Amino acid sequence: MDYLTSALQEHQELAVFLTLALGFLIGRLKIGSFSLGIVVGTLLAGVIIGQMNIPVPAVVKYIFFDLFLFTTGYKVGPQFFRGLKKDALPQVALTLVLCVTCLLAAFFAAKLLGYDLGTAAGMLAGAFTESTVIGTASDAIGRLPLSAAEKTDLSNNIPVAYAVTYLVGTGFIVWFLPNIGPKLMRVNLKVEARKLQLTIAGESPGESETLSAFQSLGVRAYQITQPEMVDRKIAELEARPQGTRIFISRIRRDGNLLESAPNLVLKKGDVVAVLARTETLTSLAARIGPEVEDKALLDFPIEFLDVVISKKPLLGKRLAELAAMDFARGVYLKKLTRTGQSMPFSAETRLERGDLMTLIGAESDVERAAQNLGYADRRTVMTDMIFVGFGIFLGGLLGLLSVSVYGLPLTLTASGGALIMGLVFGWLRSIHPTFGRIPEPAMWVFDTVGLTVFMACVGLAAGPSFFSGLQKSGIALVFVGLIVAVLPHTVAILFGRYVLKMNPLIVLGACSGAGTITAALRAIQEEAESELPALGYTVPYAVGNIVLTAWGPVLVAMMA
Repeated sequence: MDYLTSALQEHQELAVFLTLALGFLIGRLKIGSFSLGIVVGTLLAGVIIGQMNIPVPAVVKYIFFDLFLFTTGYKVGPQFFRGLKKDALPQVALTLVLCVTCLLAAFFAAKLLGYDLGTAAGMLAGAFTESTVIGTASDAIGRLPLSAAEKTDLSNNIPVAYAVTYLVGTGFIVWFLPNIGPKLMRVNLKVEARKLQLTIAGESPGESETLSAFQSLGVRAYQITQPEMVDRKIAELEARPQGTRIFISRIRRDGNLLESAPNLVLKKGDVVAVLARTETLTSLAARIGPEVEDKALLDFPIEFLDVVISKKPLLGKRLAELAAMDFARGVYLKKLTRTGQSMPFSAETRLERGDLMTLIGAESDVERAAQNLGYADRRTVMTDMIFVGFGIFLGGLLGLLSVSVYGLPLTLTASGGALIMGLVFGWLRSIHPTFGRIPEPAMWVFDTVGLTVFMACVGLAAGPSFFSGLQKSGIALVFVGLIVAVLPHTVAILFGRYVLKMNPLIVLGACSGAGTITAALRAIQEEAESELPALGYTVPYAVGNIVLTAWGPVLVAMMA
C-alpha cells in the first residue's frame, strides 16, 4: 500500500488514469435501471483515491476543461444562433425562465440556510446536472480577494454539494418530467403525440438507426408490358404516382445496360430497375409489367452519405419542397440529425443550417444531391487541430477581459471564453463546412474524456476534505437540492403550457433540453411512445448549456 501511495503521489498522471478507470467502472454499474453515470462515478473515484493526498497541478484540469467547453460550444453553435430567430423565441423564452428560476432558487436557498459560496455553486451544478458550473464557479472563486486557504476550502465544497445533489437532479427529474409534467398540464402524452404527428404530416417519424429485417427502401426489376408505359419518357412515368416517389435507376434494352435519364423513352420489353419504398414496390407489377430476376441490372452501387446543410437558399425549406427539386431525383432521406439528436421528420419538416442529412440512393444521384445541399461529411479520422487550438486560444483571450460591477470584477474566465468561441466556431463550421471538422470519435474524446479528467482532478483535490464537508452540509442538502431542482421545471412547464400555449410534448422536450438532462428526454419519449419531444429539445439544450454555465461566476458574484 505504501508503494502504491508513493507511486501515485510522485506520478500524478497515474492517479488520473486510475481515477478514470474506476470512475467509468462505477458509472456503469446499475441498480435496476439506475446508474450514477461516468461523470459522478469519476468524481467519486477521485474522492476515494484523493484520500492519499495526491497533488495534481491545477493546469491539468483546466486544459481538459477548456477542451470540453470548446467542444460543447462547437456542437450546439448552429442551434444556439438559430434560437435567436423569431420562430424559436417561445422555446428560448421557456429556457430563460427555467434558467433564471434555477439561479434564484439556488441563491435564496443558500442564503436562507447559510451555505457558503462553494456549497451554493455545487448545489446549482448538481441540481441541474451542469458540471461545467464547477469549473466556472471555481475560477470565479479564485479571483475573489480571499486568502489561499479560504479559496481552497470554498472550491473543495463545490464537488461535495455537487455529488449530493446530482443524484436528485438526475434521478428525480428523469422521473418527474414524464410522470408529473403531463399531470401539471392535464394531458395524456400518448394522445398528444398522436395529435401532433397528425398535425405535422399524418405519417410516421424518421427511421431508427437499428438495422431491421424490414427495409423501407428497395430496388426491383420489372419488364415493361403495359401499354400505358410504352413510348413514355422516364420523367413522365416517375411523376405519375401521387403521395410517393419512385425512380427508374437503370434499363436493360436488347441485352444492353443503359443509365437512366429523365428524357429517355421506354420501349416495350425493356427491363427497368425501380427504386422506391417497399410498400410501393409491391403494387408496381400491375402498372408496369411482371417482376423479373436480373441480378446484373440491379447490381449498381448504393451509397449512404451524410450531408451538412449549408446552402442558404435551402434554409427553411420543407422536405416536400426539397424532394420536388431536380437534384433530389433518386435520393431518399434515411435519417435527420440536429445538434447530435436523431430527429423525427416528415414532409413538413423544415431544414435548418447545420442539419445533418443521411441520404441513400444510387451513388451518382447521392453525390449530385450532396453538391446542391451543402457539404458531404465523409468519415475521416483527422481533426482540424488548427481550428481547435486557435479557437480555445482566442476564446481564452476573450474570456480574460473583465468589467467591474459594484467594485467586483466580472469575467467570462478563460474557460467561459472557450465555450463562447466554440459557439462561434461551431456556427462558422455550419456555414462553411469545408474546414473545422471534428470527427465523432474525436468529439467523444474531447467531450467525455475532457470532462471526466477535469472531474477526476476535482475529486482528487477535494478528497482529503470531502467527508468532513459532507458531514458539515448534512442530509438537509439532499432535500434542499430536491426543491431547487423541481421548482424551476414546475415553473417552466406551467409557463410554457399556459402562458406561451406551447404543445405539451414540446414543453417537456424543451424542459429536458433547458436543464441539459438528455436522460429525461429519453424518458419522455418512452412515455409518449414517440420521438416528437426531440423537436423541443435542441434549441433549449443549446441555450441552456450556455446560460447555466454562465451562472457559475454570476452566483459567486451574487453570494459574495
